[in-house]
Amino acid sequence: MSYIVVIPARYASTRLPGKPLADIGGKPMIQHVYERASESSAARVVIATDDSRIETVCRQFGAEVVMTSTAHASGTDRLEEVARKLGFEPRDRVVNVQGDEPLIPSRLIDQVAANLEAFPEAAIATLCEPITDTPTLFNPNVVKVVTDARGMAHYFSRAPIPWARQDWAVNPASPGKLPMPASARYFRHIGIYGYRVSLLRAFVTWGPAPTEITESLEQLRALYQGALIHVAEACVTPAAGVDTEQDLERLRAMVDKAGVLHE
Repeated sequence: MSYIVVIPARYASTRLPGKPLADIGGKPMIQHVYERASESSAARVVIATDDSRIETVCRQFGAEVVMTSTAHASGTDRLEEVARKLGFEPRDRVVNVQGDEPLIPSRLIDQVAANLEAFPEAAIATLCEPITDTPTLFNPNVVKVVTDARGMAHYFSRAPIPWARQDWAVNPASPGKLPMPASARYFRHIGIYGYRVSLLRAFVTWGPAPTEITESLEQLRALYQGALIHVAEACVTPAAGVDTEQDLERLRAMVDKAGVLHE
């Protein structure tokens, strides 16, 4: 099973500038991500960045680095530039691993790549996990997904989908207090993607979809254009990524206690 991991790593971040270079246990965060990705079955691991400081650090620990444009509107655009610069073939598979997930399990990376291989009709593969409480279900920062019988995505939304009409017949003034319906299972989307390079090439030619603009979810652009996205339940629960200073301090505390940062 041959595939490539690409790790986008931007220096600019609204909440935590420079976070790929943040020190965790004596290593920059991006090195932890690179090491987790290197534990997967990927034939090649590439870091994509638009910042020379990140490039310098990554080359120091031996990573392959591709410098990309600072003008990309999305991470998918950045992946397409890497695929184009490195001469990837349309049939090649690329797994996008975010540069702020130092605890990403290598098993999840392999799972996404394997699912993309197992479902040749899918242009994208991704993962999900069950939602078991209504505060999470009604949280707009938690993206929900509904699939068909084959695991192909019907839709992604920030809203609680499907809507449990019988269980939630009353106006949900306090949605977090509503019961979890017994009639349906609910899933949170996990933001790791596997792409066929042919999809990446098409994606950068499409304008934003109306649903994408409404929900602020980039994957809806692919669905709007008719691309199939395979969604599987994650084989292991992933740890949260690093979005804030508090997240970073939590990981540093883990290293102080255990002496190592690992899934």
